Amino acid sequence: MKYPIFLYNKDVIVWSTILGEDGEEDIKLYEGRCVFNEESKQVFNADKQLITISGSVVIGGDISPNKLISGYVVIDNNRKRILSTTRPKTPKGTVFSTELDLE
Repeated sequence: MKYPIFLYNKDVIVWSTILGEDGEEDIKLYEGRCVFNEESKQVFNADKQLITISGSVVIGGDISPNKLISGYVVIDNNRKRILSTTRPKTPKGTVFSTELDLE
């Protein structure tokens, strides 16, 4: 199941940063349309520091099955770091979407 096409409002590129032999390497995970929400909020991280989430990106389906997503996204020619990832599931147990909170 996907989101209706009229909800997709931005083009996005999701990059994953991994540690390789020559240092950090960027791998493109996804390029296409997404639902972008610019609502900002403040939350506490694990170290009890106050951080600001500047928005979120929702992409239909699982863009990186069984792997941790860390890196950044490029949206409207702005680079934003990924703070957290959520993958809500359907009642059948499949991943409905990938949700990325951005700094």
